[in-house]
Amino acid sequence: MATVPGRDGPVRRIGFVGTGGVAARHAAVLRQFEDVLLVAATDVDPARAAMFGQTNGLDVAADIDELLRFDLDAVYVCVPPFAHGAPELALLDADVALFVEKPLAAQEEVAALITDRVADLGTLTRVGHHWRCAEPVAYARELLQERTVRLVNGWWLDKVPPVPWWTDRSLSGGPIIEQAVHVLDLARVLIGEVAQVSAVGPNGAETATAGLLSFVDGAVGTMTTSSVLAGKHRAGLEIIADGVVIGVGEDWLEISDGTGTVERTVFDPWTARVAADRAFIDALFGRPVEVGTSPPDYAEAMRTHRLVCALARSVETKSPERLR
Repeated sequence: MATVPGRDGPVRRIGFVGTGGVAARHAAVLRQFEDVLLVAATDVDPARAAMFGQTNGLDVAADIDELLRFDLDAVYVCVPPFAHGAPELALLDADVALFVEKPLAAQEEVAALITDRVADLGTLTRVGHHWRCAEPVAYARELLQERTVRLVNGWWLDKVPPVPWWTDRSLSGGPIIEQAVHVLDLARVLIGEVAQVSAVGPNGAETATAGLLSFVDGAVGTMTTSSVLAGKHRAGLEIIADGVVIGVGEDWLEISDGTGTVERTVFDPWTARVAADRAFIDALFGRPVEVGTSPPDYAEAMRTHRLVCALARSVETKSPERLR
């Protein structure tokens, strides 16, 4: 078990594949943990990797093979949707734990292959669905206890992200897979599994999509996306259950009984992001993690990925899609 001079106890040695904005966010959190040592990173863009290394005080590796020479306990995979697959498989073969950022891939088949490999090896994994760790989600879960959910409306209404690959659906997966996956993962957490979906939208990178969802337990819902605004207008769920309307997202909660009075609370979004990284590090140490404060493992995240891929397929086929 690694120790570092000047620190009171053992640490876990962490590496990164991909050094863009999401990796920077994780590194900023992990640097604050006394039981974490950021060791090395690699990226297809050497200049970006060098800047990341300088900012976070870690070494830069030319590729994954060189990265693995640093004797790492875990690696954060923070690559674009189209780049998932080869990094995870190489790291799994090297027997290191993985934190994989969402979405799992641009296509379902790539994520399914990794799911099988993780299951065969029994590797410790977590996926970056950090909304599960958010305070408003915990409140919403409590409010929904003993209530029957009837209707769910989800939205991700935003701009086109400023990355060159995003408008190519074969690279990004489109807004349902790349953005709305957070909302649909939250729907699974708070309402349950989805049995069937149907969606419509224009061809190409969707400026707008509208989907219908039928949940296994009887609730029905919608999921809409748009990428024509100047910024994020709204992202989250509106849940109508017996006697209550609950709006919930990463950093907000609205509660109403339908009479016109709405109680709205805004939360610090960093709380959930810190909780997700903290839960992963605690899992590396084998420490117990409180229910509702941990991001999902790869197999559980794959259930959400199958859901978003089914919606994306329905846009293309203009036909309903049933989920296993």
